[in-house]
Amino acid sequence: MIQKLTKREKYAIYALSGAILLFILIQFIVFPSIDKRKRLKRTLQVKEDALLEMIALKSDYNAIEKRTNLAKVRFENREKGFTLFSFLDSLTGKARIKEYVTYMKPSTTVQKDNSYKISQVEMKLKGLTLQQLTTYLHMVETSKNMVYIKRLSISKTGEQESFVDVVLQVETVEK
Repeated sequence: MIQKLTKREKYAIYALSGAILLFILIQFIVFPSIDKRKRLKRTLQVKEDALLEMIALKSDYNAIEKRTNLAKVRFENREKGFTLFSFLDSLTGKARIKEYVTYMKPSTTVQKDNSYKISQVEMKLKGLTLQQLTTYLHMVETSKNMVYIKRLSISKTGEQESFVDVVLQVETVEK
């Protein structure tokens, strides 16, 4: 039957057959391999992102573990019989601001299912200079006794602008 066709018709059939073969080749071999490559690249990117996140989490974990170990060491090295109230009282003496203390109110919160308790002291200091306040706050925050300022309220006194009244709440963990 092909023998009866003219040369032009044969070329048309060959061209059509080539086009169909090329279409099949592209449709079923080239496009799937391109799609598979795109999927692999996306999968690789997702895995790389997950790896970077795991590395960041590991770094965070190591930092937390280091801080925890440091806190344990500081807690164990704290002097026996340590109380937050007496510690803050002694710091007011060292900072020479004892006469500015209006009141010191200690309180304790016992933790459920834990042998530790949170000890707090609320203090009011009246008529301090900013330099005196800064010195005292620095002494509290840089102490190795794991003492932290939880709340701080500063207001100017009415008489002179260089003096302030302060209410602060200091906190620590005790056994």
